[in-house]
Order: sequence, then structure tokens, then C-alpha cells
Amino acid sequence: MAALCGCGTTRVTDTQRTATEQLLVSNAVDQAVSQLDCRCLAGKPVYFDPQYLDNSLDRGYLVSSLRQHLLACGCVLQEDRAKAVYVVEARSGGVGTDRNALLIGVPQMNVPTLVPGQPSSIPEIPIAKKTDQKGVAKVALFAYNRITGKPVWQSGVVQATSTAKDTWVLGIGPIMRGTIREGTEFAGAPLGLPIISGPEEEVPPVVAVNRPAHWSESSPSRNDGPSPLQLVNASTTLPSVTRPGELPPVSSLLPQLPEPATNVPPPPAPPPPTPNAGGQAETQPARLQVSGFGVAPDS
Repeated sequence: MAALCGCGTTRVTDTQRTATEQLLVSNAVDQAVSQLDCRCLAGKPVYFDPQYLDNSLDRGYLVSSLRQHLLACGCVLQEDRAKAVYVVEARSGGVGTDRNALLIGVPQMNVPTLVPGQPSSIPEIPIAKKTDQKGVAKVALFAYNRITGKPVWQSGVVQATSTAKDTWVLGIGPIMRGTIREGTEFAGAPLGLPIISGPEEEVPPVVAVNRPAHWSESSPSRNDGPSPLQLVNASTTLPSVTRPGELPPVSSLLPQLPEPATNVPPPPAPPPPTPNAGGQAETQPARLQVSGFGVAPDS
């Protein structure tokens, strides 16, 4: 039994920035970028200028999200500024997090001690407690013609907010909600409560950065001349070949009528009728009348 006794420890470390903080920032960036409508520049060579985002928090994620969104809207990104016709500049008005807390009960406080050895603080005794964390991203874009310097388009200022809410009731919790979570969770486990789950997320009309999408790339056309199939279709009909013991097709046995000649002058008009002995033109054929005395032409 003494050989089975022992203990083990697991070393746990935390990153300098918590995962909740990073998710709040990235979720706010995703929402803000997805609200930008850059489809007016679809199909045009564009150079993206991110120099005014150098001091933004999580600059790499913000720049990559904007580039991805420009491509999703149909823009043709150019790595060389001289090869682009339009330049898109981006700026950020704020990327960060904030937090506030609400407590119903007795907060933790320090009290003076009269007797040495007694505790000098009162622990927190919450009846209900709530902590709200918020991430904010404020982004704006505008485009101008690189050659003329004239403005072409501006997006306006777009601001988005991400949330993470934790609630404790009579010491039970945390009940976690927010835009960074997939539904309501209780201590990290999914909790299906439709009353507090919140409304369903609306799908924006523009291609969102945080949603999957697919584009089919057409292969470039090659002008190598007509294909063999096109040459066969353009040529005359090949004669049919019959095998031994098979009858030839009926169409080959029928006489082939000659095609009407083209560019043939029309036949000449008939001559005018000649007048008779009475000076009348013969417009009708003559008819013979037979009687008992003889045959006389019908006048």
C-alpha cells in the first residue's frame, strides 16, 4: 500500500491576454468588416493601403479581414501600387475592450481590527452578480483614383460591438452568454434556455467575413484554333458505311433532286394577245357549237 501512495501536479499557465479578450476583439472586427459594402469596386484593380492601421490593436487580423472582404466583394487586389487604378485606404477609430460589473449583496471590504489575529476583510457575499465584457471595433474605408486623385467611394464609419455576459444567482454560475459564444452556456457547458438565448443572428446582405463562401474560377480561354470536333461539324456530311449483310439506308436509295439554281433571271413575260377580225383581242379560248346544219365558231 505504501508503494501506491503519491501525488501529482499539473502546471497551468495563462496567456498575457485572455482568450475572452481576444475573442471579443476579433468578433467585433468581424462584425464591423462584414457591414462594409465594397461591391461598387467589383472587377476593378485595387491597391489596399493599410498604413493608417499601424497603431491598431490586433492589426494583422484587421488588415487580413479587410483584404479578404475586398476579395469577397469582387475587387481585384494588386500588390504593386503602380498596377492598380484605385487605392483603398482604411482607418480605425478604436479597437479594444471594456468591462462593467453589477453586484446585489455584500461586496468585499476591509475593516479595522481591534484584536490582533482576527481577519481584516469581509468576503464577498453576492445574492446576484453580473459581469459584462464588451469589445468594440470602429472602421472606415474610402477609395480614390490613383491617377487623377479624385474620390470614388467611401463606406462611412462602421462600428460594431461584441459581448460576453456572465451571471451568478445565489452562488450558482456562471451562466455565460454573448456574441462570442454559441448559445447559452453554464460553466462552459451548453445550456439550452430559449428565454435567455437571445434572438437569432441576422445574415447580412454582403458576404460576411465570418461566414464561408466559395467562388468558381473560370479557366482562361485559349485561341489555339478550332477543335477537331468543330472541324468535323463544319465539314460536309461524311458518307455512311454499311457493314456486310446490312442494307444501305433508305435515304441513299432515293433519287436526289437537284438543288434550284441561284442567280437565274426570271422567265420573260408572255406577249400581248393578238386582235381578231373584229378588232377585239382574244381573251378567251374559242369554243365550237354543233348544230344540225353545221359547225360554227362561238363568237
